[in-house]
Amino acid sequence: MGEKFLFDGPDDAPVTILLAHGAGAPMDSASMTATAKALADAGFRIARFEFAYMAARRTSEGRKPPPRAETLKPEYEAAIAALGATGPLVIGGKSMGGRVASMIADDLHSSGKIAGLLCLGYPFHPPAKPEQLRTKHLVDLKTPTLICQGTRDDFGTREDVAGYTLSDAIEILWLEDGDHDLKPRKSVSGFSAADHLKAMAERVAVWTGRLVR
Repeated sequence: MGEKFLFDGPDDAPVTILLAHGAGAPMDSASMTATAKALADAGFRIARFEFAYMAARRTSEGRKPPPRAETLKPEYEAAIAALGATGPLVIGGKSMGGRVASMIADDLHSSGKIAGLLCLGYPFHPPAKPEQLRTKHLVDLKTPTLICQGTRDDFGTREDVAGYTLSDAIEILWLEDGDHDLKPRKSVSGFSAADHLKAMAERVAVWTGRLVR
């Protein structure tokens, strides 16, 4: 990975959040950009980065498919090292990016390198395949974790997730009628995408306030 970051928010923010993208869209997608701006507006310094397969799509004609999430763990660790955050750091990302972060979080948290884990639209299972769960490592997760999930996310609805065994370290913010990008249908829910992103950022601020004192 060429260590290129996109930054939002104040350089002297008390907490930095490092975000990776989902499997199919880059770090500067509309969804990632709106998310970063909402968190920056809540007073965080946000750093976004891209895995090598996604960065390669910018320069080559072929669209390399995403590799298996577990193979991306070294790239995420390299991004943390390259970022070199001096204050409290929260790692995470959208969908697959948050999943990769969740696989490395406990080692980093136990060694004092990160304060917490933030997953935006966690991919609990592939769409239409609820039996293919990606939750095994979440049962014993020790890192303080906030998952922000839309209630109609086809990677894990509120009804799906209610049946899972998850670590007590995990808190879930349910966003009414949100899809995998946390976007609601305003005509159904009365909420806009901006409303949900603001609610997400406000919850992240309260949550990190408990982690970092």
